[in-house]
Amino acid sequence: MSKPSVPQGTRDFSPAEVRRRQYIFNTIRTFFEVYGFQPLETPAMENLVTLTGKYGEEGDRLIFKILNNGLHELKDAKRELVKSEWEKILQKPFSSPVLTERALRYDLTIPFARYVVMHQNEISFPFRRYQMQPVWRADRPQKGRYREFWQCDADVVGSTSLINEAELLCIYQAVFNTLQVPVTIKINSRKMLAALAELCGMADKMTDITIALDKLDKIGWGGVANELRERGIPDAGIAHVEQIINVTGDNAQKLETYSSIMRQSPIGLEGIKELQDTLKYYNCLKNADWTGSIAVDISLARGLNYYTGVIVEVVCSSEKVVMGSIGGGGRYDDLTGLFGLKGISGVGISFGIDRIYDVMEELAVWPEQLAAGAKIIVLNFGGENELYALEILRQLRDGDIAAEVYPEAVKFDKQMKYANKRNMSYVIIAGDEEREKRLVSLKNFSTGNQQMVTVKEAIATIKAGLNTV
Repeated sequence: MSKPSVPQGTRDFSPAEVRRRQYIFNTIRTFFEVYGFQPLETPAMENLVTLTGKYGEEGDRLIFKILNNGLHELKDAKRELVKSEWEKILQKPFSSPVLTERALRYDLTIPFARYVVMHQNEISFPFRRYQMQPVWRADRPQKGRYREFWQCDADVVGSTSLINEAELLCIYQAVFNTLQVPVTIKINSRKMLAALAELCGMADKMTDITIALDKLDKIGWGGVANELRERGIPDAGIAHVEQIINVTGDNAQKLETYSSIMRQSPIGLEGIKELQDTLKYYNCLKNADWTGSIAVDISLARGLNYYTGVIVEVVCSSEKVVMGSIGGGGRYDDLTGLFGLKGISGVGISFGIDRIYDVMEELAVWPEQLAAGAKIIVLNFGGENELYALEILRQLRDGDIAAEVYPEAVKFDKQMKYANKRNMSYVIIAGDEEREKRLVSLKNFSTGNQQMVTVKEAIATIKAGLNTV
């Protein structure tokens, strides 16, 4: 018999890992709620037609398709038709509906757009929603990249105000400041990228330029220049790209220089103005204690096809961590138009939970109290003492203390070893003497001190002790 395993690119999470992940989720959820976003959930699977054609050719290839079930129930003619499709499925990015009509969620944004279109008459616009669910991609697993992973998104639809972009930047700052993860939040505009393509004399090559620029951090300028040549960008155009990405200074200085370089491009100037206004609003909203930085970065080129305005990406700024983006998003002016609802603009951001977890693991910034759940264990001595132990357990839980009882009346040493392995803070001993006196022996596992007290006194001591940890 082969050893059990999980599919490549997926993982089990231990109790300690789940608690840490919940800490991240709860932190993000808290700020989503503070900023007025409402929770939403959509199905794990969508109709394949809902997803395909929304992420570009590469994205479409990474969609996890679900084979139609019940093939054994098909009539002979249709069964033969299904069989004939098997040879084609490996050669085509799009599969026949005979084989598959559904797929697992690739992200949360397209399902959200589908939801808005389906429920447009029930929604009050602008609609502020957050969504925290897993997504799936048929990608090659590697560090920080999984086939099953969670996203936490916040979007505003039905508003073109750049105050929304500023607030989303604030959410990023607030969350990562709380998590103690140092970050740089890169900000750019797809309109400036369009202007850059115009400067190169290759307006129709914006996507090619964007794809190459998106690799700047990985392959350096030399690699980007070579890829631009391979994509048909002339040397004069490549020189314009190099001039743009070499602009230095603070955000205001960069935008001023870009304004000069793109002075003949209306769309470029529009993108620059949007960044200037976004940063103006952000500066009004920001908390002085936030440590993350906002950086205008012309090389930032979010790969998804639907962004049309301001785009953002978050990276960890610590030299201790080598990791790709841990968050990103941007403005999409007509995402719902993909489903027939025109003129609904939106903007959103996403947190990459799994990468954030890995970053926090490397930085070792977890709060100590997340290490375990119950910190108190009541030992079990069997017989009438077992019932007394359960009575004590009830009183502890009624006092809002997380506690457990050892379920079997086994040897004292075995129960104590379990308590030690679970890193319990206190052990409650309730044997014959304690039961007869209606008391308990409370042992502090850290100091070794033990005292016989009432249950009420034990609860007070435990609460005082845990609050000082």
